[in-house]
Amino acid sequence: MTLDAVLPPQCLACNASVDRPGNLCAGCFTKFTFITPPHCDCCGVPLETPVIEDVLCGACLSDRPAFDQARAVFLYTADSRHLILKLKHGDRTDAAVSLARWMQRAGVALIADCDVIVPVPLHRWRLLSRMYNQSALLANALGNECGKPVIPDAVTRVKATPVQGGLDRAARRKNVARAFAVKNPSVIQDRRVLLIDDVLTTGATTSACAATLLGAGAASVSVLVLARVPLTNA
Repeated sequence: MTLDAVLPPQCLACNASVDRPGNLCAGCFTKFTFITPPHCDCCGVPLETPVIEDVLCGACLSDRPAFDQARAVFLYTADSRHLILKLKHGDRTDAAVSLARWMQRAGVALIADCDVIVPVPLHRWRLLSRMYNQSALLANALGNECGKPVIPDAVTRVKATPVQGGLDRAARRKNVARAFAVKNPSVIQDRRVLLIDDVLTTGATTSACAATLLGAGAASVSVLVLARVPLTNA
C-alpha cells in the first residue's frame, strides 16, 4: 500500500484530494492569477501595457526600490491570501516545499544569477510567538531545490515594527526604517543575494532589507516572493 493511498495528496489551498502532492485542485487553480508578462521589470507587478522591454511601473519610475528586480508567483487576492495565511500561521508548513518549487519556476533567472539565498527576518519576539519564520521555510526549501546556499540569519530585524497592514506606502517605509542589520557582513560580502519573502506589497520591507544588505557589502540584491499585491491595492 502506498503512502498516497493512506494519506491522499491534498490541494494546497482547500485540502481537497488531488492527483499529486503540491498541486491545486481544479476549482482553486482557476481562482489563482499566476503572474506572466507584461510586468514591471523592477518590482514584477503585472502591467496592462503592451509588451515593452524593460518597462517600469509608475511607482518604480518615481521611487525605484533598493533591490534590482523582484518576481512573484501569483497575485495576492482573497483566494490566494488563504493559502498564504495557512503557511504563515502553521496550518500547512509542509506546503513550503511545494511552494518553493513554484517560486523556482517563477524566479528561474534570479536564481541562476544569485550566489546566496537570504530570507526576510522576523523580529525575535514575533519569531518566539510564531515559532518559525515562513520566509525562512521557503528559503530553505528553495535552496534545497536549486542547490544554492541559504544564510537564514544573514539579516536580523533589530526593531520590533508594527504590522504593515493598513499602512500606505510612506507609512510602511517609515515603519521599517532602520529595522534591519547585518551582524556578519563577511557572509554576504561581494555576493549576489536573492531575498525571499511571502508577500510583496509596496516593497518597503524588501527594499529596506536590500538597502541594509547593500550597505553591508552585498554585490546586488533581488527579491523572490510567493505573492504580489496588485498596484491598485498596494
